[in-house]
Amino acid sequence: MKARKPQVHLTNKFTQAVDYAREQHKDQTRKGSGIPYIYHLLGVASLVLEYGGDEVQAIAGLLHDVIEDCGSEHEPIIRTLFGDRTADIVVACTDGTQESKAGAQTPRAKYDNWRERKLRYIAHLRREKADALLVSCCDKLHNARAIVADLEDPHVGRAVFDRFTGKRDGTLRYYQSISHIFAQRKVRAAGALENVVKRMHALAGVRVRNALV
Repeated sequence: MKARKPQVHLTNKFTQAVDYAREQHKDQTRKGSGIPYIYHLLGVASLVLEYGGDEVQAIAGLLHDVIEDCGSEHEPIIRTLFGDRTADIVVACTDGTQESKAGAQTPRAKYDNWRERKLRYIAHLRREKADALLVSCCDKLHNARAIVADLEDPHVGRAVFDRFTGKRDGTLRYYQSISHIFAQRKVRAAGALENVVKRMHALAGVRVRNALV
């Protein structure tokens, strides 16, 4: 008989984190849509809970993009409001800051910045603690599902890759890289991500290739 997962009780801290995330990302939408960005953050938090994460990890799921998208000044605020463990997970899930991305202006500079950040993040995942790995994997799973949904949409299709700095090949290889690492690290959501990444390749009309590294 399959053992039951321990029940997670969400406290006011979770509600506070939803409000914090909503406020910081209030003017942002998902790429290629008018969907409020908090849709993604709530989705990641939900996946974290689905795959056995606790409240701290779910809160980190809500806040995982705050530093990257809204600025590094949010790290000490998150640390004060939500604790060191939450802040450490958010920092671990951050592959670049708003400030560092702003420095790249030309398409070539943006691609080089993107590739450098992704290679650094891939190396980082190989040694990161399990706490952060679950949150990161759920983030990538939610993003990958959104890409697959657009690939399946006849009004979008393969043009979805035009939204991304890595374009089609870079995006596919990046997802292949991280999917492989999450599987190696035995993250609970790794199997689901692997299946979605395979579907992504099939819909893109590309055989699974070597990873980004």
